[in-house]
Amino acid sequence: MSSFSFELHRTDGRARLSTFHTPHGPIQMPAFAPVGTLANVKTLDSQDLQELGVQLVLANTYHLYLRPGHELVAKLGGLHRFMAWDGPILTDSGGFQVFSLAHRRQLDEDGVTFRSHIDGSLHRFTPERVMAIQEALGADIVMALDECPDPSDRAYNEEALERTHRWAVRCKEAQTRSDQALFGIVQGGIFPDLRVESAQFLAGLDLPGYAVGGLSVGETKEEMYATLDETCPALPAHKPRYLMGVGAPEDIVESVYRGIDFFDCVMPTRIARNGALLTPEGRINIRNAAFADDPRPIQEDCTCPTCRSYSRAYLRHLYKAKEITGLRLGTIHNVHFLLRLMEQIREAIQEGRFREFRAAFLERYRISDQRVRHEQRRKWIAASQSKSQPRS
Repeated sequence: MSSFSFELHRTDGRARLSTFHTPHGPIQMPAFAPVGTLANVKTLDSQDLQELGVQLVLANTYHLYLRPGHELVAKLGGLHRFMAWDGPILTDSGGFQVFSLAHRRQLDEDGVTFRSHIDGSLHRFTPERVMAIQEALGADIVMALDECPDPSDRAYNEEALERTHRWAVRCKEAQTRSDQALFGIVQGGIFPDLRVESAQFLAGLDLPGYAVGGLSVGETKEEMYATLDETCPALPAHKPRYLMGVGAPEDIVESVYRGIDFFDCVMPTRIARNGALLTPEGRINIRNAAFADDPRPIQEDCTCPTCRSYSRAYLRHLYKAKEITGLRLGTIHNVHFLLRLMEQIREAIQEGRFREFRAAFLERYRISDQRVRHEQRRKWIAASQSKSQPRS
């Protein structure tokens, strides 16, 4: 008997209010998952996550396989016990990291051989190997191994799509744990016909859920939204839909509008460590001199522990003095901001006013990361050109 079930409570246009039940508790969706790549959301501990109301945490197979090793995690009771977190956990397959981070990769039909970005040691991932690693880690939601090409290279995407599909079949066949939900990953770059083809193929595998991968890697926002417009309707309505690696507030709102149920991203924690804090009007740089004597909290109506106790002036002082506490307080606020945004989205869908909520949010929120997205694209293409090309 499956340990998972999906309830679709209400729709408002394509936006969906739902619950995904897992062995470690339900996930009320739309939802956002902070990223704990190495079994830790940077600067926070598991008690912080619980107090903030986090429902789901993401950890990464590639990184945990390299350090401290999945065998050690399994020996110590699995990820939940290892990181003292009793809520749901999702592990990415590591495919994105192999194709974007690892050195001197060599791809073939059976899998991919790569060198660790840490020490240059040689390793190999196959669909079967990735499933065994994720079963040892013990997450609730696990991902099929996929291939992540440059989203604008059609020829490469056509080849990678077929391999991703074959690998998804092998992942399903290799799975032995019924208490883990295997999600397939829709690929196809920015090409609508490839995305629909991928969604339809994976839907035919009747997996517990489906992810949309290969976005937020340098394409424009318009390209990402257009891709979701075509992809989401091709996915089963009775299964959860996960958009990988997307966390900018405006992207979350627009993606929910198109039918996505949950998200993960390093964005809120990463930018917090660099002094960028989220507000309903957009990001502020707390290092700016304008905040040196500002007695206000980051956000006037915010109920997070940071805003309840500390001023912008104090936070700026901590950041300028390079105090670790500043990074922690900024991270607490940014994670809370996104969790509160998800609550507001769920409330709006429940009340049948999500369209109005979307319009009001986008009117108020100042988008600041379009330049960053283009820089990500430039780096992705440069990195892809410097590594070995795939061979069938």
